[in-house]
Amino acid sequence: MNFLAHAYLSFHQPDLMTGNMIGDFVKGRQLALYPQPIQEGIRLHRAIDTFTDNHPATFAARAIFRPQTRLYGAVFTDIVMDHFLANDPRHFTDTSLQAFAQEVYATIGTPPVALPSSFTHMLGYMSSQNWLYNYRFRNGMEQTFRGIVRRAKYINFEASVPLSVFDTHYNALQQCYDEFFPALYTFVQKYTAA
Repeated sequence: MNFLAHAYLSFHQPDLMTGNMIGDFVKGRQLALYPQPIQEGIRLHRAIDTFTDNHPATFAARAIFRPQTRLYGAVFTDIVMDHFLANDPRHFTDTSLQAFAQEVYATIGTPPVALPSSFTHMLGYMSSQNWLYNYRFRNGMEQTFRGIVRRAKYINFEASVPLSVFDTHYNALQQCYDEFFPALYTFVQKYTAA
């Protein structure tokens, strides 16, 4: 899952959200640099990623992208899942998504500890361009895909390639989300309760 899902699955708990959002930017022993509540968020992030990587519906979604995007299919699948979450009326309305995005930026923008510099740099773009809210829209997806293609070292295709896959296979990708996200939500509820 991408940033919106990680934030949402923190259930409005600031320290858990902070750790969950920075999870990809904290490697190995760096975990010990953070207070226990933020470490729990980082561990949650890793648990979400493991669950996601091993779910049959995300395998199916990655297979849709793979012929055109090769190893980057997983990256584009994560972003697409955030698009469907942003448009899922069981979780968000347009207004509640906008409010939630602002809550996330405020929470992560005023952390109790120093965050990884690469995350802090990216957060400036995320909040100024309102990524979390704009996942809702096709043009937001196009901008996100362009950003991934521009920043990735080994991509040798244009952003129009994953966007075309997204457009062509929209309904199939939606079905993958519909199978996957309820299972992930239940998994995270049980994980955080334990």
